Amino acid sequence: MTRATPARHAALAVLRRVAGGDLADRAFDAETRHLPPRERAWVHELAYGTLRLRGRLDLLLAARVRGGLQRLEPVVLDVLRLGAYQLLEMGSVPPYAAVSQAVELAREAGAARAAGLVNGVLQALRRAGAPQPPHGDALQVLSGWGSHPAWLVERWLARWGEPETTALVEANNRRPELYLRPLGVEAEDALRRLHEAGIAAEPMPHFPDSLRLPPPTGAAEALAAVPAVVQDPAAAAVVRYAAVPPGAPVLDVCAAPGGKALGLAERAGYVAAADLSLRRLQRVRENAQRLEMAGRLGLVVADARQPPFRPAAALLLDAPCTGTGTLRRHPDGRWRVQPADLQALVALQREILGASAGCVQPGGLLVYATCSLEAEENEAQVDDFLERHPEFRLEPSPADIDASLLDEQGRLSVLPQRAGVDGAFAARLRRAA
Repeated sequence: MTRATPARHAALAVLRRVAGGDLADRAFDAETRHLPPRERAWVHELAYGTLRLRGRLDLLLAARVRGGLQRLEPVVLDVLRLGAYQLLEMGSVPPYAAVSQAVELAREAGAARAAGLVNGVLQALRRAGAPQPPHGDALQVLSGWGSHPAWLVERWLARWGEPETTALVEANNRRPELYLRPLGVEAEDALRRLHEAGIAAEPMPHFPDSLRLPPPTGAAEALAAVPAVVQDPAAAAVVRYAAVPPGAPVLDVCAAPGGKALGLAERAGYVAAADLSLRRLQRVRENAQRLEMAGRLGLVVADARQPPFRPAAALLLDAPCTGTGTLRRHPDGRWRVQPADLQALVALQREILGASAGCVQPGGLLVYATCSLEAEENEAQVDDFLERHPEFRLEPSPADIDASLLDEQGRLSVLPQRAGVDGAFAARLRRAA
C-alpha cells in the first residue's frame, strides 16, 4: 500500500506542534526545511488552511463522528482535519487521494486502529459534496462556520454589528496575498524593474509603498529582482504614518522581525533596533545585510520595559499585542489567544508606553502601533497614556496618508474588512518642547 507523502507528514507535524503550544511559523520552518520549495508551498497551504478553517472543519466532521470529536485521539482528529481540508478546499488533490493518504497517515502516525474511522468519515464527507453555510444565530454561525472563537466574534458583533463582523470573518478566512515593500527604490521604479524581469506585480490603491504579487509569483524571485522585504501594506502604512524626521536618530524598541525598522532607516539618519529576542534580531541583521542597510541600523538586545537609550527625536513602539488584525496570515493566533491574554497584553503595553515616554526628547515624537483590532490595545490605550502623560498630545496624521485609513481623530486605523489587507493601528504622540 502507498505510504503517506512526506509533505502530508510535515503538515501533520506542524499541527501537532501548534497543539503543543508552538507558533505555526516556527513549526512550519522546523518541519519543512528539508523539503523542496514546491512541497513547502503545498504544506503551507494545507497546514495553514487547516488552521484557518479548523472551526468549520470540526463542525462538518462532528456531524459524521458518532460520539463527537472529543472521543478521538488528538492525532486522529488532526488527520481528519487535514483530509477534510484537502477534500473541500484543495482542488489540486483528487478526492480519492485525499482519503487514501489520510488513512495511511493515520496508520503511520501510530493510530492504525482508527484507519477505518478515518476512511468512513472522509468518504461520507466526500459523498456529501460541497457544504453550504448554515443559517441561524450570528454568533453561532460566525464562530462555527466562520471558524473564529466565540469570544472574539461576540466582541466584534458588539462593536461593528453583524454585516461588518461577517465581512471581517470572511476576510480573515481568505488566503493571504503576497506583498512587497521596496526599500531604497520607489515603488513605481520597483514595479518597472519587476515587469522587466518578467515578474507580475501590481500597485496597491491607498498603499503607495506596497506592491502586490499575484500567484504564482513567489517571494524569492521578486526579492532577487528588487531590494525589498515581504510585508503587508498595513505594516508599511505604519512607517509612512510615522513620518520620522529626515536624518534624525530613531529608536525602534520592539523591532523584530525588522520590516518597520528597515522602512524607518530609509528616512532616518540611524535606527537603534531593539528586541528582547537575540534570535529574532539575527533575522533583522540578515535582511539589513541583504539590502546593504546594515550601516544604518544598530541592533540591541533589550527589554522594552527598561529601554537603555538616551532620549531621541523619534521612537516607534510597535507593541506586543493579540495580533487580531493578522488572523488571516497567522491563523493559529485565533485559537491561541484567550481573553486573559488581552488583559495581560494591555498591562504590558501600558508599562512599555510609560517607559518609552522617557526616551523621547522634548519636541520629539512617539509613535504607538499594534496589529490588533481591539480598542483596549489601541484607542483606549492611547487615551490612557495621554491622561497619564499630559506632556504629550495626539498629533494629526501626515497629509500623504489616505483618508480612508484614518479614524476621526487622525489615528491610523486599517481594518481587514474595509481595506482588504491586515489590520493595523497607530497614533502619533508629540512631546511638548
